[in-house]
Amino acid sequence: MTGPAGPAGLLVAGDVVTDVVARHHKPLAAATDTPARIRTLPGGAGANVACWAARSGCADVRLLGRVGADGADWHDRELRRAGVRPLLALDPDAPTATVIALVGPDAERTFLTDSGASLRLAPEDWSPGLLDGVARVHLSGYLFFAGPSRETAGCVLRDARAAGLAVSVDPASAGFLTELGAERFLAEVAGAECLLPNADEARLLTGCADPGEAAAALSRRFPLVAVTLGGAGAVLAADGRVTASVAAPSVRAVDSTGAGDAFTGAFLAARLAGADPVRAAESGCRAGAEAVTRVGGRP
Repeated sequence: MTGPAGPAGLLVAGDVVTDVVARHHKPLAAATDTPARIRTLPGGAGANVACWAARSGCADVRLLGRVGADGADWHDRELRRAGVRPLLALDPDAPTATVIALVGPDAERTFLTDSGASLRLAPEDWSPGLLDGVARVHLSGYLFFAGPSRETAGCVLRDARAAGLAVSVDPASAGFLTELGAERFLAEVAGAECLLPNADEARLLTGCADPGEAAAALSRRFPLVAVTLGGAGAVLAADGRVTASVAAPSVRAVDSTGAGDAFTGAFLAARLAGADPVRAAESGCRAGAEAVTRVGGRP
Protein backbone atom coordinates (compact mmCIF):
# COMPACT_ATOMS: atom_id res chain seq x y z
CA MET A 1 0.00 0.00 0.00
CA THR A 2 1.54 3.28 -1.08
CA GLY A 3 1.01 6.30 1.13
CA PRO A 4 -0.05 9.70 -0.17
CA ALA A 5 2.51 12.28 -1.17
CA GLY A 6 3.01 15.40 0.93
CA PRO A 7 2.49 15.89 4.67
CA ALA A 8 1.48 12.78 6.57
CA GLY A 9 1.38 14.01 10.15
CA LEU A 10 -1.50 13.45 12.58
CA LEU A 11 -2.37 16.08 15.15
CA VAL A 12 -4.53 14.90 18.05
CA ALA A 13 -6.07 17.48 20.37
CA GLY A 14 -7.40 15.96 23.54
CA ASP A 15 -7.02 14.82 27.09
CA VAL A 16 -3.96 13.59 28.96
CA VAL A 17 -4.93 11.63 32.06
CA THR A 18 -3.38 9.69 34.91
CA ASP A 19 -5.33 6.42 35.06
CA VAL A 20 -5.72 4.48 38.28
CA VAL A 21 -6.97 1.08 37.10
CA ALA A 22 -8.53 -1.16 39.73
CA ARG A 23 -9.39 -4.68 38.53
CA HIS A 24 -11.71 -6.51 40.89
CA HIS A 25 -12.71 -10.13 40.27
CA LYS A 26 -15.64 -10.10 42.67
CA PRO A 27 -18.62 -7.70 42.82
CA LEU A 28 -17.91 -4.51 44.77
CA ALA A 29 -18.76 -4.97 48.44
CA ALA A 30 -20.42 -1.87 49.89
CA ALA A 31 -18.97 -0.32 53.07
CA THR A 32 -16.05 -2.76 53.29
CA ASP A 33 -13.05 -4.09 51.33
CA THR A 34 -13.05 -5.63 47.88
CA PRO A 35 -9.75 -7.22 46.76
CA ALA A 36 -8.34 -5.65 43.62
CA ARG A 37 -5.19 -5.33 41.54
CA ILE A 38 -4.42 -1.63 41.16
CA ARG A 39 -2.02 0.08 38.74
CA THR A 40 -1.29 3.72 37.92
CA LEU A 41 -0.82 4.21 34.18
CA PRO A 42 -0.72 7.04 31.62
CA GLY A 43 -4.02 7.45 29.79
CA GLY A 44 -6.58 9.86 28.40
CA ALA A 45 -8.65 9.28 25.26
CA GLY A 46 -6.71 11.77 23.15
CA ALA A 47 -3.32 10.58 24.38
CA ASN A 48 -4.30 6.94 23.88
CA VAL A 49 -5.40 7.61 20.29
CA ALA A 50 -2.07 9.31 19.57
CA CYS A 51 -0.09 6.40 21.02
CA TRP A 52 -2.05 3.78 19.08
CA ALA A 53 -1.62 5.78 15.87
CA ALA A 54 2.13 5.80 16.41
CA ARG A 55 2.06 2.09 17.27
CA SER A 56 0.14 1.47 14.02
CA GLY A 57 2.80 3.02 11.81
CA CYS A 58 2.16 6.76 11.74
CA ALA A 59 5.65 8.27 11.97
CA ASP A 60 4.58 11.83 12.84
CA VAL A 61 1.99 11.98 15.62
CA ARG A 62 1.55 15.10 17.75
CA LEU A 63 -0.62 15.55 20.82
CA LEU A 64 -1.97 18.87 22.02
CA GLY A 65 -3.20 18.75 25.61
CA ARG A 66 -3.05 20.45 29.00
CA VAL A 67 -1.56 18.98 32.16
CA GLY A 68 -0.75 20.04 35.69
CA ALA A 69 2.74 20.37 37.11
CA ASP A 70 2.19 17.21 39.15
CA GLY A 71 2.37 14.85 36.17
CA ALA A 72 3.84 16.90 33.33
CA ASP A 73 7.30 15.33 33.16
CA TRP A 74 6.01 11.77 33.46
CA HIS A 75 3.37 12.22 30.78
CA ASP A 76 5.82 13.97 28.45
CA ARG A 77 8.29 11.11 28.90
CA GLU A 78 5.66 8.38 28.38
CA LEU A 79 4.32 10.01 25.23
CA ARG A 80 7.78 10.34 23.74
CA ARG A 81 8.53 6.74 24.62
CA ALA A 82 5.42 5.76 22.64
CA GLY A 83 6.59 7.72 19.58
CA VAL A 84 4.33 10.75 20.08
CA ARG A 85 5.50 14.36 20.02
CA PRO A 86 3.93 16.07 23.07
CA LEU A 87 2.60 19.62 22.73
CA LEU A 88 1.62 19.98 26.37
CA ALA A 89 0.48 23.22 27.97
CA LEU A 90 1.31 23.45 31.66
CA ASP A 91 -1.59 24.56 33.87
CA PRO A 92 -0.41 26.62 36.88
CA ASP A 93 -3.58 26.07 38.90
CA ALA A 94 -5.11 22.66 38.16
CA PRO A 95 -3.67 19.16 38.56
CA THR A 96 -3.39 16.67 35.74
CA ALA A 97 -6.69 14.92 35.04
CA THR A 98 -7.18 11.67 36.94
CA VAL A 99 -9.52 8.78 36.19
CA ILE A 100 -10.24 5.86 38.47
CA ALA A 101 -11.24 2.94 36.25
CA LEU A 102 -13.12 0.17 38.02
CA VAL A 103 -12.78 -2.95 35.87
CA GLY A 104 -15.09 -5.83 36.76
CA PRO A 105 -14.87 -9.57 36.10
CA ASP A 106 -16.41 -9.07 32.64
CA ALA A 107 -13.58 -6.64 31.71
CA GLU A 108 -16.12 -3.80 31.44
CA ARG A 109 -15.04 -0.54 33.04
CA THR A 110 -16.69 2.23 35.01
CA PHE A 111 -14.93 5.60 35.27
CA LEU A 112 -14.68 8.10 38.11
CA THR A 113 -13.35 11.23 36.41
CA ASP A 114 -11.59 14.33 37.71
CA SER A 115 -11.01 16.33 34.53
CA GLY A 116 -8.42 18.59 36.18
CA ALA A 117 -6.32 20.53 33.68
CA SER A 118 -7.46 18.60 30.59
CA LEU A 119 -10.69 20.55 30.01
CA ARG A 120 -8.91 23.84 30.68
CA LEU A 121 -7.14 23.65 27.30
CA ALA A 122 -7.34 27.28 26.27
CA PRO A 123 -7.37 29.14 22.94
CA GLU A 124 -3.97 30.59 23.80
CA ASP A 125 -2.61 27.03 23.87
CA TRP A 126 -3.48 26.76 20.18
CA SER A 127 -1.78 28.17 17.09
CA PRO A 128 -2.59 27.43 13.43
CA GLY A 129 1.16 26.94 13.01
CA LEU A 130 0.76 23.60 14.80
CA LEU A 131 -0.86 22.34 11.58
CA ASP A 132 2.39 22.63 9.62
CA GLY A 133 3.18 19.21 8.14
CA VAL A 134 -0.16 17.78 9.29
CA ALA A 135 -2.46 15.82 6.96
CA ARG A 136 -5.19 14.90 9.46
CA VAL A 137 -6.55 16.28 12.74
CA HIS A 138 -8.39 14.33 15.42
CA LEU A 139 -10.39 15.87 18.26
CA SER A 140 -11.23 13.99 21.44
CA GLY A 141 -14.88 14.61 22.27
CA TYR A 142 -13.95 15.30 25.89
CA LEU A 143 -12.82 18.76 24.79
CA PHE A 144 -16.42 19.68 23.93
CA PHE A 145 -17.70 19.10 27.47
CA ALA A 146 -16.36 22.31 29.10
CA GLY A 147 -16.30 25.95 28.02
CA PRO A 148 -12.57 26.71 27.60
CA SER A 149 -11.67 23.43 25.89
CA ARG A 150 -14.82 23.58 23.72
CA GLU A 151 -13.75 27.00 22.44
CA THR A 152 -10.27 25.69 21.75
CA ALA A 153 -11.57 22.62 19.94
CA GLY A 154 -13.70 24.93 17.82
CA CYS A 155 -10.60 26.93 16.88
CA VAL A 156 -8.74 23.76 15.90
CA LEU A 157 -11.67 22.52 13.82
CA ARG A 158 -12.10 25.88 12.09
CA ASP A 159 -8.41 26.30 11.27
CA ALA A 160 -7.99 22.70 10.12
CA ARG A 161 -10.97 23.02 7.77
CA ALA A 162 -9.60 26.33 6.45
CA ALA A 163 -6.34 24.51 5.70
CA GLY A 164 -8.23 21.80 3.79
CA LEU A 165 -7.50 19.07 6.34
CA ALA A 166 -9.75 16.17 7.23
CA VAL A 167 -10.94 16.30 10.84
CA SER A 168 -12.26 13.35 12.84
CA VAL A 169 -14.08 13.44 16.18
CA ASP A 170 -14.68 10.78 18.82
CA PRO A 171 -17.69 11.66 21.06
CA ALA A 172 -15.75 10.05 23.94
CA SER A 173 -18.30 9.75 26.76
CA ALA A 174 -21.97 8.77 26.79
CA GLY A 175 -22.32 10.26 30.27
CA PHE A 176 -20.91 13.67 29.43
CA LEU A 177 -22.70 13.59 26.06
CA THR A 178 -26.03 13.20 27.87
CA GLU A 179 -25.24 16.25 30.01
CA LEU A 180 -24.25 18.42 27.03
CA GLY A 181 -27.08 17.25 24.78
CA ALA A 182 -26.95 15.51 21.42
CA GLU A 183 -27.95 18.46 19.26
CA ARG A 184 -25.49 20.77 20.99
CA PHE A 185 -22.67 18.30 20.43
CA LEU A 186 -23.57 17.73 16.79
CA ALA A 187 -23.68 21.48 16.20
CA GLU A 188 -20.26 21.94 17.82
CA VAL A 189 -18.59 19.28 15.65
CA ALA A 190 -20.31 20.23 12.39
CA GLY A 191 -17.80 20.24 9.56
CA ALA A 192 -15.88 17.19 10.73
CA GLU A 193 -15.14 14.67 7.98
CA CYS A 194 -15.40 11.57 10.16
CA LEU A 195 -17.31 10.71 13.35
CA LEU A 196 -16.19 7.74 15.45
CA PRO A 197 -18.75 6.99 18.19
CA ASN A 198 -19.30 3.73 20.03
CA ALA A 199 -22.74 2.14 19.91
CA ASP A 200 -24.03 3.88 23.06
CA GLU A 201 -22.88 7.28 21.84
CA ALA A 202 -24.38 6.70 18.38
CA ARG A 203 -27.75 5.84 19.99
CA LEU A 204 -27.65 8.98 22.12
CA LEU A 205 -26.82 11.15 19.11
CA THR A 206 -29.62 9.78 16.92
CA GLY A 207 -32.27 8.09 19.07
CA CYS A 208 -31.85 4.96 16.90
CA ALA A 209 -31.58 1.72 18.87
CA ASP A 210 -29.88 -0.22 16.07
CA PRO A 211 -26.21 0.77 15.61
CA GLY A 212 -26.44 0.40 11.84
CA GLU A 213 -29.44 2.69 11.66
CA ALA A 214 -27.65 5.15 13.94
CA ALA A 215 -24.54 5.06 11.75
CA ALA A 216 -26.63 5.67 8.63
CA ALA A 217 -28.43 8.60 10.26
CA LEU A 218 -25.17 10.20 11.37
CA SER A 219 -23.69 9.80 7.89
CA ARG A 220 -26.26 12.28 6.64
CA ARG A 221 -24.36 14.88 8.70
CA PHE A 222 -20.79 13.58 8.32
CA PRO A 223 -19.15 12.14 5.18
CA LEU A 224 -17.87 9.04 6.99
CA VAL A 225 -19.10 7.38 10.19
CA ALA A 226 -17.56 4.39 11.95
CA VAL A 227 -19.51 3.04 14.92
CA THR A 228 -17.56 0.64 17.13
CA LEU A 229 -19.42 -2.34 18.56
CA GLY A 230 -16.93 -3.77 21.05
CA GLY A 231 -16.28 -7.45 20.40
CA ALA A 232 -18.74 -7.35 17.48
CA GLY A 233 -16.44 -5.11 15.42
CA ALA A 234 -17.61 -1.95 13.68
CA VAL A 235 -20.12 -0.67 11.16
CA LEU A 236 -19.35 1.96 8.52
CA ALA A 237 -21.78 4.36 6.89
CA ALA A 238 -21.70 7.10 4.26
CA ASP A 239 -24.33 9.07 2.35
CA GLY A 240 -27.12 7.89 4.63
CA ARG A 241 -26.53 4.14 4.32
CA VAL A 242 -24.44 1.40 5.87
CA THR A 243 -21.53 0.59 3.59
CA ALA A 244 -19.77 -2.20 5.50
CA SER A 245 -19.67 -4.27 8.66
CA VAL A 246 -16.25 -5.30 9.93
CA ALA A 247 -15.69 -8.18 12.35
CA ALA A 248 -13.28 -8.02 15.29
CA PRO A 249 -10.86 -10.83 16.16
CA SER A 250 -12.05 -13.06 18.99
CA VAL A 251 -9.89 -12.59 22.10
CA ARG A 252 -10.10 -13.06 25.86
CA ALA A 253 -10.75 -9.59 27.26
CA VAL A 254 -8.94 -8.41 30.40
CA ASP A 255 -9.68 -4.68 30.42
CA SER A 256 -11.82 -2.80 27.91
CA THR A 257 -10.28 0.59 28.84
CA GLY A 258 -9.04 2.32 25.70
CA ALA A 259 -10.35 -0.21 23.18
CA GLY A 260 -12.18 2.51 21.26
CA ASP A 261 -9.09 4.71 21.38
CA ALA A 262 -7.04 1.86 19.93
CA PHE A 263 -9.56 1.47 17.10
CA THR A 264 -9.44 5.20 16.37
CA GLY A 265 -5.64 5.45 16.43
CA ALA A 266 -5.15 2.49 14.11
CA PHE A 267 -8.02 3.61 11.86
CA LEU A 268 -6.50 7.06 11.41
CA ALA A 269 -2.99 5.70 10.85
CA ALA A 270 -4.35 3.43 8.12
CA ARG A 271 -6.27 6.29 6.48
CA LEU A 272 -3.11 8.38 6.47
CA ALA A 273 -1.29 5.49 4.79
CA GLY A 274 -3.87 5.45 2.01
CA ALA A 275 -6.26 2.71 3.19
CA ASP A 276 -9.93 2.85 2.26
CA PRO A 277 -12.44 2.99 5.15
CA VAL A 278 -13.00 -0.79 5.26
CA ARG A 279 -9.29 -1.62 5.44
CA ALA A 280 -8.85 1.14 8.01
CA ALA A 281 -11.69 -0.28 10.11
CA GLU A 282 -10.11 -3.73 9.90
CA SER A 283 -6.89 -2.25 11.28
CA GLY A 284 -8.90 -0.51 13.98
CA CYS A 285 -10.65 -3.73 15.00
CA ARG A 286 -7.34 -5.57 15.27
CA ALA A 287 -5.93 -2.83 17.49
CA GLY A 288 -9.08 -2.76 19.63
CA ALA A 289 -8.87 -6.53 20.10
CA GLU A 290 -5.24 -6.23 21.12
CA ALA A 291 -6.06 -3.42 23.56
CA VAL A 292 -8.58 -5.44 25.58
CA THR A 293 -6.02 -8.17 26.26
CA ARG A 294 -3.87 -5.83 28.39
CA VAL A 295 -4.42 -3.52 31.34
CA GLY A 296 -4.80 0.20 30.58
CA GLY A 297 -5.52 2.16 27.43
CA ARG A 298 -2.07 2.36 25.80
CA PRO A 299 -0.22 -0.07 23.52
